[in-house]
Amino acid sequence: MGDGTRQAGSCRPQLRAWKSTAKGAHLRGRRTRDTKPETELRRAVHAAGLRFRLNRRLAGYTPDFVLPRHRLAVFVDGCFWHGCPVHGPQQFKGPNADRWNAKLEANRRRDEAANIAIARLGWRVVRVWECETRADVDAAAQRVVVAARGDDSGFSVGDD
Repeated sequence: MGDGTRQAGSCRPQLRAWKSTAKGAHLRGRRTRDTKPETELRRAVHAAGLRFRLNRRLAGYTPDFVLPRHRLAVFVDGCFWHGCPVHGPQQFKGPNADRWNAKLEANRRRDEAANIAIARLGWRVVRVWECETRADVDAAAQRVVVAARGDDSGFSVGDD
């Protein structure tokens, strides 16, 4: 069972248990809310005159912040955890490689499901990469402002 084989009656392979490694120690205890990229983006969006709400659930998902007046949900995706095409991990090595690949793939599938579910409620979704906020938080905030003002740069059902 724990050897990477399939469980009886299951089409998913059973993954081995996580192995604690020194290389992964820096990932333990990471913030999941109010990260520096999130707070800096919120500050810049607020400075641009938009008002937002935190901790609002939409279709079972919790965006980093929402702009209810504009029906806009904003997610700030960490490059590592969400697989940034520029800065995300390309390949994992070591005893947990299969588990990390599965974890990041599950994150990507969940992000896509959230986009679709929230769009079905009539909201638009803007996803901002962590690296975008680090490079130029004002430009990242401008993407949110443009989407809020009615440009269809956000995700909606039917987008590819």
